[in-house]
Amino acid sequence: MHKGTLLSLMALLLLLMGSATAMQAQIVTDSNWVEEVRTVTLYKNGVELEPPVLVLGGSDRLLLRFDILGAEADNYRYRIQHCDSKWQVDNMEPYEYINGFEEAPIENYNSSFTTLQPYVNYFQYIPAQYSQLLISGNYIVSVFPQDYPDSILFTRRFCVTEGSVKADLVVGVPYDNADIMKRREVDVIVENNNDYTGEMLPPMLNPVFYSVVVQQNGRIDNIRQLQFGGYDRGALCFKNHQENIFYCGNTFRYFDLSNIRTAMYNVWQINEYGGEWYALLKPLDDRSDKVFIAETTLNGGMKVNVWDRNNKMTEADYVYVNFSLPMEYPFLNGNIYVVGDLTQWHLDERSRMEYNMDMKAYTLRLHLKQGYYAYQLLFVPVGENQGQTAVLEGDHFEMNNTYTAYVYYRAYNDRYDRLVAYARTF
Repeated sequence: MHKGTLLSLMALLLLLMGSATAMQAQIVTDSNWVEEVRTVTLYKNGVELEPPVLVLGGSDRLLLRFDILGAEADNYRYRIQHCDSKWQVDNMEPYEYINGFEEAPIENYNSSFTTLQPYVNYFQYIPAQYSQLLISGNYIVSVFPQDYPDSILFTRRFCVTEGSVKADLVVGVPYDNADIMKRREVDVIVENNNDYTGEMLPPMLNPVFYSVVVQQNGRIDNIRQLQFGGYDRGALCFKNHQENIFYCGNTFRYFDLSNIRTAMYNVWQINEYGGEWYALLKPLDDRSDKVFIAETTLNGGMKVNVWDRNNKMTEADYVYVNFSLPMEYPFLNGNIYVVGDLTQWHLDERSRMEYNMDMKAYTLRLHLKQGYYAYQLLFVPVGENQGQTAVLEGDHFEMNNTYTAYVYYRAYNDRYDRLVAYARTF
């Protein structure tokens, strides 16, 4: 184990005192817990931008990839755990949710090649060959060093859906007819799926047993649990409540680091100093009062890419990316965050911009792998934990956000939360 990773792990052992056990009592998010971990991706194998969602009984698998900075490979293991609808590890035994091993070594890795920043790229298929996930619901995969099973390097969430009922997403004008140029209502209609052929018993259409959650793009700060709004020809309608209404935001900002020999989209300059790459993005601006311009920008997603190399996973280099938002005076009533896959959508110290008095600008530096990144600026008022797009991005009803609905079901005698339907807008 190289020195940097060892130091980080020892710090975790002292501070967390068994993070794997602590996860039992808290909501698990997509989080990196060790500084040397970079560029963790989890997606459907063969479709890089597909979200990590599997169909129960299907043949698809997920592909987990991540980098560990440093030149030396180490021994890591992964662990799969089942969660409830709130993303807390539940009490299901491994034999109840997986046919195979819930914990196993990660044996696939390659070292970086011709990069200034050395790293090792690891990958693992989930579930592993000859393994099968047995029940639907929320899952997490956590990765840890072989000799430190209680020190988690990172966690990632994924889902397994039954499709035992049908869920439709309907995006339209808010029921209260307020701020219709800035907000949209997202309704979910749940009905019987006549095409369902799975082994699980189809759930009853009784709203008491359902929990419906809607997510806007990848944001985790404004996830909504919807209320039941009535029946429509036997279907369950989750609509006509304030929880259904989302501010639309604006087209995501983006930049392209696929070529470090020359500056590309929204990159002002890129240079190499002391054996490391540094990129300066074009200064950001306040778009709250500007006209909406539609562009395709992955809605906060990312994609590793490199123009002049053959293998982007091991030949893409790492770059210190510098963001700047010129502003005469700092906000006194809140903070600004850079949010997207590049910061795991977290509102934390890593994503928060700091005001630089000398530059008269908010700044942030992130260490990112070459590729394409989309993001937005969220303003979070003091004392709150939900971001606002209105302050720096503006809100436009034309914005084509991606909305995702998760439909959970748990009858009185069920031991876990079934994910009976999953739907997305495009």
